[in-house]
Amino acid sequence: MSRPNATGLMPTQFVLLGIPGLEDSYLYMALFFTVVYVTSVIENVMLLFIIKIDRSLHEPMYFFLFMLSSIDLALSNSTTPKMLGILWFNFHIIYSEACLTQMFFIHSFAIMESALLLAMAFDRYVAICNPLRYTLILTKWVIANIGILAVGRAVALMTVLPFHIKKLPFCSANVIHHSYCEHMAVVKLVCADTTFNNIFGLVVALFIAGLDLIFIICSYVLILRAVFRLASREARFKAFGTCASHICAMLSFYIPVVLSTVVYRFGKNVPIHIHILLANVYLMLPPLINPIVYGVKTKQIRTRVRSIFSVHFICSTNVCTKNTKTHSMQDSHWNHRRNLVNQ
Repeated sequence: MSRPNATGLMPTQFVLLGIPGLEDSYLYMALFFTVVYVTSVIENVMLLFIIKIDRSLHEPMYFFLFMLSSIDLALSNSTTPKMLGILWFNFHIIYSEACLTQMFFIHSFAIMESALLLAMAFDRYVAICNPLRYTLILTKWVIANIGILAVGRAVALMTVLPFHIKKLPFCSANVIHHSYCEHMAVVKLVCADTTFNNIFGLVVALFIAGLDLIFIICSYVLILRAVFRLASREARFKAFGTCASHICAMLSFYIPVVLSTVVYRFGKNVPIHIHILLANVYLMLPPLINPIVYGVKTKQIRTRVRSIFSVHFICSTNVCTKNTKTHSMQDSHWNHRRNLVNQ
């Protein structure tokens, strides 16, 4: 049933409140989130560049990492610039079409990231449990199809959402109590029965992220069984060490997602700014953590990063030396001319 104050139309603009209750801390939060965002972008761009130019990294594990880093970059850019606009400049207005587009991209990229984490768990399972057939199983064709399936699943699920919301009647209020256009935050403004949206959100959370997480856990059960069958302790440690980066990436994504979902569904007395901060953490943490984890744990990436910075340093030093020599030659030339004039 529609409420009496329903307008029947989606507003042309929405107002994103940001993080209600923490307005006095906006400056500090803006500084913190800006540093996190800029660092995430630099890290992921560098990681993509390294994987692209280094042919020794053209292996299944790094192809999946390339996809994951691309998704992290897109996910971060879907939400953070608008949030920083609110925190720095009080730009709270967002057009309805832009809001629905942002909603589509946020949830689509989150589903894609979950699918990529599952694919990377399968990659580790094959590498440890069936190493002799690793390159035969995970061919470029298989990897490309996994990427297409991850994108297709997310797009198929999320395409219906903006069109469905656009048809619903909205109340006269257009204020979204969030820092971005999160699905349920927008649905709260609808003056109609939102059972479909509630069930849809729950189904996606449980049967997409939930199923992915179950399959990841099953993969690691099989991996652990294979690792503990290895003869030497050193071999067991080395085999499981190859999974450490993926485990960190998985935890940085799923822990905030689960916390955010639990707090939203059951934490009725939790302040709204806690809900919003948790929602921001699960979108901003993986793009920041993943490149660091894989950079620290992967020797090829560490070496390449070191070489990039060393080349930059050497080039800078050479430029300085060249400039110094040029200035010295110029000074010598002018001194010679001055001496001629004095004579």
